[in-house]
Amino acid sequence: MKLWLLPLLLFGFTAESTASVKITTATLPNGTVDTPYSAVIDASGGCTPYKWAIVSGTLPAGVKATPSRTTTSLRLRGTPDKAETYSFQVSVTACGEHVADATFEVKIESGNNHVVDLTWDASTSKDVAGYNVYRGPDRSTRTKINPDLVAATLYDDSTVVNGKTYYYAVTSVDTYGNESGKTPAVKVVIP
Repeated sequence: MKLWLLPLLLFGFTAESTASVKITTATLPNGTVDTPYSAVIDASGGCTPYKWAIVSGTLPAGVKATPSRTTTSLRLRGTPDKAETYSFQVSVTACGEHVADATFEVKIESGNNHVVDLTWDASTSKDVAGYNVYRGPDRSTRTKINPDLVAATLYDDSTVVNGKTYYYAVTSVDTYGNESGKTPAVKVVIP
């Protein structure tokens, strides 16, 4: 008698669905009273759709959190109406019930003293859909600060804080969603 062993197939189960979700955004930009604010908190890993929640603290007054269409990011948008430093904890849950959280601090200043005007040369690729702008406190740690692709080759960052140093870089994104490497960092010191 011969015994045949057939491979066991598990439908709907993939290695990705067992991976833990993580929040990949490390910091958020600061803002200014009566100036539109926008920021993005990204997550990856696990399986979608993700569920987002503000589990403690408060968002800046006048700013609301909305999950992206794909649920892989949480968009913060609005016009802050009170100068204060806000701390809050964000939680994301993947469909496999894996949970990650991160704490953020956003300072809303009373007056907009400075705006960083960024410009760059257009990409020579024919299928560019737009650009992403990255900012960070050093040359190695940068977070995307534009909530949607930037169509033009300029971007105004009015969320800078007095007395801080920032490093900016830009990437291009093609019509398929592929993103280029970052440009060399540009240092900006806010007086």
